[in-house]
Amino acid sequence: MKYIREFRDPSLAKELIKEIRRECNGATYRIMEICGGHTHAFYRFGLVDLLHPHIELLHGPGCPVCVLPTGRLDQAIALSQQDTVLLATYGDMIRVPGTMGSLATAAATGSDVRIVYSPIDALRLAEAHPDKKVVFFAIGFETTAPATAVTLLHARERSVRNFFVFCNHVRLIPAMRALLDSPQTVLDGFIGPGHVSTVIGAVAWEGIVKDYGKGVVISGFEPLDLLQAVWMLVRQLKSGQPRVEVQYTRSVRYNGNPVALSLMDQVFEVRETFEWRGLGWIPDSGFKIAAHLSDWDAEVQFSIQEMPSREPKGCLCGDVLRGVKKPWECPLFDNPCSPERPIGACMVSSEGACAAVYHHARHSHFVRRKLSKTSR
Repeated sequence: MKYIREFRDPSLAKELIKEIRRECNGATYRIMEICGGHTHAFYRFGLVDLLHPHIELLHGPGCPVCVLPTGRLDQAIALSQQDTVLLATYGDMIRVPGTMGSLATAAATGSDVRIVYSPIDALRLAEAHPDKKVVFFAIGFETTAPATAVTLLHARERSVRNFFVFCNHVRLIPAMRALLDSPQTVLDGFIGPGHVSTVIGAVAWEGIVKDYGKGVVISGFEPLDLLQAVWMLVRQLKSGQPRVEVQYTRSVRYNGNPVALSLMDQVFEVRETFEWRGLGWIPDSGFKIAAHLSDWDAEVQFSIQEMPSREPKGCLCGDVLRGVKKPWECPLFDNPCSPERPIGACMVSSEGACAAVYHHARHSHFVRRKLSKTSR
């Protein structure tokens, strides 16, 4: 396909691999790819094997489904069990296990749970079902928050009073600061997320470089994008001059998307603290709906009780999200935890690191060696 094939050219990939190996000159660098989409691409295209042993890839908290704690999921399940509620959610969330089962099991026992592709679809459901209280289960980083913001403004303009948003949007930079503040985090630099950075811009990452001395290269999602980003980051590391660079210039601007940022400013306020799976409570890391839109805020309009977050016994999803463990180091990986019978969120989501390894890398030479060392 035009504009795809150009980013998957094997001859260019081979040249980039040679350049990366030459620049590494026998050294090994620990690089965290923050975005779950990058994790899947690294494994899907076999880049993990090609970069080993010069580059050790760590998987970060860039899967929006995975970082949501079980307590917030349990709250959504409890909402769906109210008689008049129709809960609308993205498909990735439907099978994520909470302590009360999943939204799929809630639907199987009588809850009205619908999969939507956008918050606008949820607003249309509210207009089509005036007898229902339609709650959109909003998750995601700054990538998806603008769409929720637009939908809330539409709901107000149309006076759709049976539409509500259960807001779980999160802010990525505070989470990265929390990660870097942890003594368990040992890395050399970051492959920055392309989609989030399209909204927040390269400028948002300048503080990470200034305060922590870690370079960031914001990358696209094709094989040549990722290889070029690794090459750019290795050159930074060799020079000892960390900085923010944009490989994904076809989408990311230095100051981000001003329209999207303005919409978020109109609709959201920053929470004092928000809980992340694996990272705990992080100050200023979540969004909540602004007070002037409280009529559409599910947390205000429904009696949503606080629920504690508890990880399934033996699940290392939190450690995987912090880059402390690799998916194959979890004792539940592949047996019994699999995409068909997931125990942890990282195995469910299309951006989860465990799902990436399971679908794309269980049979790679690199992962098979690792699995053999950790097999029980």
